[in-house]
Amino acid sequence: MATYNDIVSRADSAALIPEETSREIIQGVVAESAVLNNFKQLPNMSRKQHRMPVLSALPIAYFVDGSTDNGLKQTTEQKWDNIYLNAEEIACIVPIPEAVLDDADYDIWGEIQPRIAEAFGIVIDAAVIHGTNAPAAWPSDLVAAATSAGNVVTLGSGADIFEDIMGVNGLLAAVEGDGFFVNAHIAAMQMKARLRGLRDANGQPIFVSDMKAATPYNLDGAPLQFPLNGALDPTAALMISGNFSEAVFSIRQDLTYKVLTEAVIQDGSGNIVYNLAQQDMVALRAVMRLAWNVPNPINRLQQTEASRYPFGVLKPAAA
Repeated sequence: MATYNDIVSRADSAALIPEETSREIIQGVVAESAVLNNFKQLPNMSRKQHRMPVLSALPIAYFVDGSTDNGLKQTTEQKWDNIYLNAEEIACIVPIPEAVLDDADYDIWGEIQPRIAEAFGIVIDAAVIHGTNAPAAWPSDLVAAATSAGNVVTLGSGADIFEDIMGVNGLLAAVEGDGFFVNAHIAAMQMKARLRGLRDANGQPIFVSDMKAATPYNLDGAPLQFPLNGALDPTAALMISGNFSEAVFSIRQDLTYKVLTEAVIQDGSGNIVYNLAQQDMVALRAVMRLAWNVPNPINRLQQTEASRYPFGVLKPAAA
């Protein structure tokens, strides 16, 4: 539910953003986002929309008719289609009573800065993974696109979790069948206990080899991450595996800020919630613009676009 009356109270606190921290916040947003942290970053966009030519048809070679010495050679072609990266805006406003700023004797901004990066990362991940509040100009989310391509495995469809992921009809095989190597995985925290409980034929844990050391989680040589921002909904997807370098993002506008002192803040109905000048308040507005897409170029293993996607999804068993 949209809210328009949240403020940073004396107990919550807030502060102005020093100019030199803008780049640091952008880096923080990428680090907080599970998808951006793994996607390939393109150079910054110079306008709202960026066009990328993507290979869509491959040339075909033929044997020449050997019954004659002057057999005819056939023709072939190669095609490219365009995909587009459309930059969309993400923003938030932090209202702050001036009395709170005056009375603060510690680094309030240092407390809020990582939380803004976290909030931006969450909204990006939710939109990219599940399509939550995603702009209409953005492509289909990872779960929807993988489902449409048939790259979905339901937990429990195989003999065990290991087969669901690693088996012939498992999650990794679905992506590999489309002509892509799996180079990373992201999974809901609920998957960690499931994987930790996997044992080999001798009853030994597959992942936990030393109870005193940190356990690196890898599946078929690719790192497995468990995002802590909650954007991956375990009721829709327990794990997403794929070639994350096949997904790209680009920043149109670095995170910028503006301190508002004479403005009013309205809700969705146009009602004034805060009058900054009249209520002795300031507000910090944070804005960034970015775009993403999955080019999904044609390859020799899967030439049907509708059946090709570089990601697969492990879904929970139906309740």
